[in-house]
Amino acid sequence: MKPFRTPTFVRPDSTNGEPPLKKRRISNDQHAPSVATAVQKPLVTVDNPVPTHSSPHDGNGTYYTVLWRKYTTKKNKTWDGDGVLAVVGGYASLTDSDTGKELGKGACNRPLLPGSALTVGGKEIEIDGVIEKADYLSGRMFLGTAAAASVKQPKRVEPGFQPLPMGKSKPKKASGMFGAAVANFKDNEEVPEYKPSASRKQQFKTPLLSNTVMPQRSSAIPQPRHDPNLPNALVMKRLKTAPKGKQIVDVVVDPVLSKHLREHQRAGVKFLYECVMGMRCEGEGAIMADEMGLGKTLQTITLLWTLMKQNPVYESQPVVTKALIVCPAGLVDNWKREFRKWLGNERIGVFVANGKDRKITNFTMGKAYNVMIIGYEMLRTVQEELKKGAGIDIVIADEGHRLKTANNKAMLAIQSLNTERRIILSGTPLQNDLGEFYTAIDFVNPGLLGQRSAFKRTFEAPILRSRQPEASESELEKGEARWKELVSLTSRFMIRRTAEVLSQYLPPKTEHIVFCKPTKAQAEAYRAILASHIFGMALGNTDMALQLIMVLKKICNSPSLLKTTKDGEATPSEMLQALLPLIPPHVLNSHACSTKLRLLDSLVHRIYTTTEEKIVIVSNYTTTLDMIERLLVSLSYTYSRLDGSTPSGKRQGLVEKFNKSSKATSFAFLLSAKSGGVGLNLIGASRIVLFDIDWNPATDLQAMARIHRDGQKLPVKIYRFLVQGSIDEKIYQRQVMKMGLANAVVDNKSSASSFSKEELRDLFRLDEREGCQTHDLLGCTCDCQGSPEVKLEPEPLGGEDEEDDEEDDDYPLLMPASQVDMDAQESKIKARKAAKQPKLRMLMEYRHIDTKVLKAVDAQTLDEDEMALAVDDDVFLEVLKQPECNVGFLLTKSSS
Repeated sequence: MKPFRTPTFVRPDSTNGEPPLKKRRISNDQHAPSVATAVQKPLVTVDNPVPTHSSPHDGNGTYYTVLWRKYTTKKNKTWDGDGVLAVVGGYASLTDSDTGKELGKGACNRPLLPGSALTVGGKEIEIDGVIEKADYLSGRMFLGTAAAASVKQPKRVEPGFQPLPMGKSKPKKASGMFGAAVANFKDNEEVPEYKPSASRKQQFKTPLLSNTVMPQRSSAIPQPRHDPNLPNALVMKRLKTAPKGKQIVDVVVDPVLSKHLREHQRAGVKFLYECVMGMRCEGEGAIMADEMGLGKTLQTITLLWTLMKQNPVYESQPVVTKALIVCPAGLVDNWKREFRKWLGNERIGVFVANGKDRKITNFTMGKAYNVMIIGYEMLRTVQEELKKGAGIDIVIADEGHRLKTANNKAMLAIQSLNTERRIILSGTPLQNDLGEFYTAIDFVNPGLLGQRSAFKRTFEAPILRSRQPEASESELEKGEARWKELVSLTSRFMIRRTAEVLSQYLPPKTEHIVFCKPTKAQAEAYRAILASHIFGMALGNTDMALQLIMVLKKICNSPSLLKTTKDGEATPSEMLQALLPLIPPHVLNSHACSTKLRLLDSLVHRIYTTTEEKIVIVSNYTTTLDMIERLLVSLSYTYSRLDGSTPSGKRQGLVEKFNKSSKATSFAFLLSAKSGGVGLNLIGASRIVLFDIDWNPATDLQAMARIHRDGQKLPVKIYRFLVQGSIDEKIYQRQVMKMGLANAVVDNKSSASSFSKEELRDLFRLDEREGCQTHDLLGCTCDCQGSPEVKLEPEPLGGEDEEDDEEDDDYPLLMPASQVDMDAQESKIKARKAAKQPKLRMLMEYRHIDTKVLKAVDAQTLDEDEMALAVDDDVFLEVLKQPECNVGFLLTKSSS
């Protein structure tokens, strides 16, 4: 054993008692320079983003992503969330990224860098990064992570990945008495293909195999179900990657369907396929917002049939096995008939859930049915049964705008099925406000737009503020940026085509907005209601105000309707008892006081006696249909009727009978907008009258589309009756405002028609002035003689200089100040400015006609041919020329 050695901290090679310096580590590379010759590279200069703060008077600002927390004295502090800090004019505003809620404001006059700390509104903040102004205005950082991310990227393929060759897998070892014989069989031995002799004709055919399906042969190259090289073949977009051991194959739409598709329908099927396969965004949902009559049903059937028979991954099960179609109860039979029309009874099994067949297990557990069609109301009663079996692979919500709120029972029932692939079909996805639009988007692609509260603060409120005429420049800039961002996001999974694409397939369409002057008795009844004490009470009571609106709408149709209480209108007997004595008995007992009914009488008589055309008359109320029915009976005109009391099983037969019958058998079709306003094809008629108007513009638009559809052979004429100056006209103005918002977001149009709140405040006032109030709101300076629509241009920046130039042009026409009508001059200037507003472009597309000039045609003050061209309706033009005609103003637009 060696003796214990005392440890020392001095290394043996140390000469002065200190440890030697550490040697510098030199790279093992032979070409590396020595220590003495190594030259240190200079540091790279980096430009730090030092924001320059603006003065409190300009509109520039800087924007940051931040971390924030409430003030705390804890030792271990954590951040409460992410936020956005906007510093504009020396003031900082903190907004939460998740909810869009403003957390606080405060002064900030110093430059900020990443890592800087400050306090705003009692919240501790740390700067994370700088945001560009354009990104802040777009509101992208307030959306969900799915929307903020780019389009979903395909899965990364590992290096060296090679798909397994199909048909080359190693066979299992055979066993049994013939195992040795099978083992001795050579894999590479080629089996000669069977060829029948020329003298013998092959009689065998593959059973139940469509002649459009390509024969499948054993080959290493995947073969699609249908030939993609055929003329007019519709081939879907290919996946970029395949699962391990699989190959990609073309998905080709069955020629049985693709040969019937028009160009816009082919594009629609491709779009829906890419959405449900997750190729366009994070989700697997889609919204088809095509206008009525563009074939949404056929496009959906084509998509389902393609997914049920094919898969882009070769030798995999079809993408969809079970599909659920949810629609209004009145359209269930229509969907079944469309499946039978395009695919027949043999190709696909369609289960219709109705009162007769409620055994849902036939669909969920069996293999005979691939598609189930059910109404929204019945879905809630069978949702638990639908969860059984293999589950639902895709859900189609027809007329999906009915899913208005997140608490809608039908929506909750669909969400309970946990189906990721969801499609909404709706010609009017945005009906009332952006909140309903958000609900539809969150239904098909949950979480794409973030939380509801954040969307309302960051998108809905700024867009609506920017649509008001009194909006400031900053509000306009912010609202425009938010609108563009919303359009950019929704365009990934929403497709919208207007009826313009059908111009080459359908006959021309002419739409008339007819403003009828109220009769003397009608105006007196209207004023009597507004002068009563009930009117004063209703202004401060929401429920009474709604009841009063229903009363005024009845007076617009006919004062005699006040005696009826049908249609489920909750008009209390106390209100009726207080109002009925104010109206003379002879007015209540006769329909002759209705200005709309008088016009309808003249129009129907002219159509019946001078043409071979038929007409559809639409109303929102059965009591109004009863009144029109009595008119047709008094004129001995044949008619059919469809309303809420018509059994659903008889509705389609009623429609088909009307379309095939002659004018002598069925001249008119009375239709309830609430019961038959969607999904019906009334192409047997070429004229339609909307007798009253609804608050929701989609209701009227859908009713108007009943006759302008595939199969229509005659030019279509549409008449919308309004009582001039009454609540009818105010409701129409609201419709224009709602449609303007829908056009801006859904149709991606940069202009939206809107009216200020002040212009819509006096909803109940009866305007009996000369002229049309709606035309006055437009500020249009036309002569009201049917001149072509105004082509609006953006207002130039130098507005004052332009006015000076106009004054210079007017110098030769100067007159003494005593002879100048100042009111007329001011109204002319206001009208000229208003006409330049692009927000009113929608109604400027119509021709504006004051009917006074029509009655002056005989006096040769107007060219009769020019007026006929403006109205574009010879039958209606003759009605307007009659001395007793009660039409005061006309807005008309023709696609011809």
